Amino acid sequence: MIKTISVSQLNETLKNKFENIQLIDVREAYELDICKLENVVHIPLNEIPENVDKIRKDVDVVFICRSGGRSAKAIEWLEDNYPFENLYNLEGGMLAWSNEIDTSMAKY
Repeated sequence: MIKTISVSQLNETLKNKFENIQLIDVREAYELDICKLENVVHIPLNEIPENVDKIRKDVDVVFICRSGGRSAKAIEWLEDNYPFENLYNLEGGMLAWSNEIDTSMAKY
């Protein structure tokens, strides 16, 4: 079962400037040009297998996409193939973030 984090939980974590989190955005580059969170590591979904070494094991890692589907697929694949236990899917993805946290953010 994939663990999740809500946009409000992530926002609180980021506001408190916790260092124990890594954000990974699995969208395509053109999507990040529309909207993105600060300090994300960009690894497109189809490049996850060759970039596993960029995913930290010592902190919580939140995967992000537009609505939560692709990020869930990334986590599912990683957990099926590697011993990760620190991965979280951002519920509702960037759409939820732009609706609930930063309403000025572009939607697509």
